[in-house]
Amino acid sequence: MSDNLTKIALILEYDGTNYYGFQLQANKPTIQAQLEAALQQLTVEKIRVRAASRTDTGVHARGQVVSFRTHSALPVTTLVNGLNHYLPEDIAVLSAHRVEDTFDVRRAAVSREYSYYVLNRATRSPVKRLFAYQVSRPLDIAAMDQACQYLVGTHDFASFASRVKGVKIRTTIRHVYRATVSKDGEMVVFNMVANAFLPHQVRNTVGSLIRVGLGRISLAEFGALMAARKIGAAGPAVPARALCLERVNYSHDFGEN
Repeated sequence: MSDNLTKIALILEYDGTNYYGFQLQANKPTIQAQLEAALQQLTVEKIRVRAASRTDTGVHARGQVVSFRTHSALPVTTLVNGLNHYLPEDIAVLSAHRVEDTFDVRRAAVSREYSYYVLNRATRSPVKRLFAYQVSRPLDIAAMDQACQYLVGTHDFASFASRVKGVKIRTTIRHVYRATVSKDGEMVVFNMVANAFLPHQVRNTVGSLIRVGLGRISLAEFGALMAARKIGAAGPAVPARALCLERVNYSHDFGEN
C-alpha cells in the first residue's frame, strides 16, 4: 500500500442484461456497484469510480472507460487479473492504465461510439435475443443509411432526446461525427459516433430510422423531425438490450504501463 494516490483508467466490457445501468442506484444491481465491490475486495479500500458514459438499464459495453484513485501499488496486470477474479462473469476488465492525476475520464473524451443491432428476419433468435432487436419485415437499408446524413454535423438533437427523471439537459446541441446503417447477413447495424449523447438519443434515432426502413415515413419527414427541435418528437425508442457502447475515444492512447 502506497502513501501516494495513483489514478487508474480501466477499459471494461459488460453484458448489461442483469443491471440497472452503470451508475449506482439504491438497492439495485449496477455495473458501478459490482466494480466498486471488486475494487474493495482487491485493494481493501473504499473506492469511487467515474465512467466516461453512463449506460442505461440493459445496455451493454465493449469499451467503457472508468477511472479512480487508489493508494494501491499493485501492477496494472495484477489489477486486471485481480478484479476479474472478483467480478461476476458478465463484467470484465480488459486493461488497466496509469494516467495523469489531471485526467478527466469524461471531459477528456473526444467522442463516444454506440452501435444498435437489429435482427431483420421473420423468426426470432433465442441466441441473439438479449443483444438484438427483431424486426420481422424487410428493411430498406439504403434509405435508412441515407437518412443518417441528416444526423452528421453539429445540430440541435432535441427531437431525439427523452426526458429522464433526475437528468438535467443543459443543451441539446451535439456534434455527430459519423452515423451509418449497414447490413451483415440478417443483422442490421446502426453506428453513431458523437462528442456526447442525449438521454435515449440512439434508441429514439433507431426507432425513427426503422420507420424510414419500413416506408412509414419519408426521408423528408425524417429530416423534419430534426428541424422540429421538440423533445420526444422522434422514436418510438427501441429496446435497450440491443444497444452497445463500442468505445470511448481520446486524443491519445493510454499506452502500455
